[in-house]
Amino acid sequence: MSYDFDFFVIGGGSGGIATARRAAEYGAKVGLAEVSRLGGTCVNRGCIPKKLMVYASRFPDHFEEATGYGWSPVHSTLDWSKLIHVVEEEVTRLNDIYQRMLDNSKVKIFPKYARFIDPHTVEVGDEKITADKILIAVGGHPFRPDIPGIEHTLVSDDMFKLTTQPKRIVILGAGYIAVEFACIMNGLGTEVTQIVRGDKILRGFDDDVRSLIQEGMEKHGIRILTNSMPSLIERTEEGFKIHIEGDPTSEVIVADAVALAATGRKPMIEHLGLENAGVEVVDGSVAVNEYSVTSVDNIYAVGDCSNKVNLTPVAINEGRALADTVFGGKPRVMSYENIPSAVFSSPEAASVGLTEEDAKAKYGEDGVKIYRSKFRPMYHTLTGKDEKTMMKLIVETATEKVVGAHMVGEYAAEIIQGVAIAIKTGAKKADFDATVGIHPSAAEEFVTMR
Repeated sequence: MSYDFDFFVIGGGSGGIATARRAAEYGAKVGLAEVSRLGGTCVNRGCIPKKLMVYASRFPDHFEEATGYGWSPVHSTLDWSKLIHVVEEEVTRLNDIYQRMLDNSKVKIFPKYARFIDPHTVEVGDEKITADKILIAVGGHPFRPDIPGIEHTLVSDDMFKLTTQPKRIVILGAGYIAVEFACIMNGLGTEVTQIVRGDKILRGFDDDVRSLIQEGMEKHGIRILTNSMPSLIERTEEGFKIHIEGDPTSEVIVADAVALAATGRKPMIEHLGLENAGVEVVDGSVAVNEYSVTSVDNIYAVGDCSNKVNLTPVAINEGRALADTVFGGKPRVMSYENIPSAVFSSPEAASVGLTEEDAKAKYGEDGVKIYRSKFRPMYHTLTGKDEKTMMKLIVETATEKVVGAHMVGEYAAEIIQGVAIAIKTGAKKADFDATVGIHPSAAEEFVTMR
């Protein structure tokens, strides 16, 4: 049978674009539907604009710390409008780059919604397009919990559209998105209250990491209400009133500008017509096997909509592995072991491999050795600030392999990226010990811990 395309991609985010371009390199005729701006969540509403705001939020600390090194005090104020404008300019520049990359790869772009009619046919706007193989790469969207008045809140996407800076903000959620925005807004001068359902932020991260970040955030002036949940959000003349049910007490908080809902994301698959193609959905996500194949053998899914590991580099790797397998004759699968991740909070954190808790569950209490170091970084010996860096290695006793590494402190993400290579290749503690450290640096602590 003749089709309009060899490969049709639904979704122009990181995973979809990476897969489309790689398939086109192998000679496939590729089409791609994306109703919004190219680049997906990461470029437009996530990683990139958020990291730029992280940089902006750290300048007040730099100004203050400079006085410890002999610089005169700096008085500076934030031009919120300029910040939002220049961040948007950079996002637009990246959109244009993606457009050129797809054009150069001869991928035909359809700036419209796509919906399945059958396993080989999608409706794109007013057109019906057929394809031999189809990829679902639509990503996810913020999830709003069922709380009275939740419609008054902003989701994380909206943070980059605020025309004025809120003086007080309440952030709901304990995940890395909520934590990062709490730190960004605090650094930019907004009064921040974060409401956490459990007793600690960042569930799933190593417990030492969770504790140290939470301690650092509170030290920096963020109020964190644990074991608490909003029961009602009201819009009043004095601002948003958030009624908090907590343990041991309840209270009402007023946010004069906005309450941010940062309580997770869900796959954005509701209107794709997956039932028309027979694609199986499990727990709200597209079900796939190790080769990203869905329940229909010519339909695939990568990235957040398959809800394996919701990270941009993972979606890109899944997509390229898929294209290599299907169009390049080089079968390979994505490995989900030892994927490094970071939280761009203040203090920053990064991890790779097993947490202490997971390692003990896997190998037993006596099956792991923990190496931990906590110290005041050299930079702060002259600033006078009580900042701490923590580094931690988790070693399997039987093999002496390093199975986990965690860090809280400045440049944690940059440092853990290098450590991740060693762990991915199966390095042992003796390999770390035999490596000469760069002195003086914080990173050398990873090769001097005993």
